[in-house]
Amino acid sequence: MKITLETDRLILRPFEENDAIAIFNNWASDPEVTKYLTWNHHSDIKQTNEILSIWLKQYEKPERINFGIVLKETNELIGGIDVVGYIKGVPVIGYCISRKHWNNGYTTEAFKKVIEFLFSLDHKIIRVDAMVDNIASNKVILKCGGKYVNTYEEFTPNKNRTDKINSYIIERKKEK
Repeated sequence: MKITLETDRLILRPFEENDAIAIFNNWASDPEVTKYLTWNHHSDIKQTNEILSIWLKQYEKPERINFGIVLKETNELIGGIDVVGYIKGVPVIGYCISRKHWNNGYTTEAFKKVIEFLFSLDHKIIRVDAMVDNIASNKVILKCGGKYVNTYEEFTPNKNRTDKINSYIIERKKEK
């Protein structure tokens, strides 16, 4: 699904073919950004081009929702937020943002907009997980209305490690 959303400071738009360099330079090549993700940082632009090609093809699927996060002020692509999958019909959100844009509220702003959008599609619950050690991401989830469900362990093959992960749900408020 290709759709564009806007917030006060951000444009959430579909990724484009010419985004590879910005993705690579701004977050995919940074080991600090990818530290808590399931994939390793990209060591060359070829890896970024390959994943971008996959993302672009996935837009053909109506359930595929994937946004690039763009700063309105500079038109810079600074991160991504997407539905990484569905568990029993419940969308699961994932996100990352360039390190130089951490602690500015951009992730929270983008996440709140995506939550609003998913609720407009009649989803009643959204799930989001964060590694226990990823303090910043856990804070973002709580700011966006996340309710802690449980902590579980999962082996991450790309990193060859077992991680402790907090699971949260965000429920659509019932209309009165």
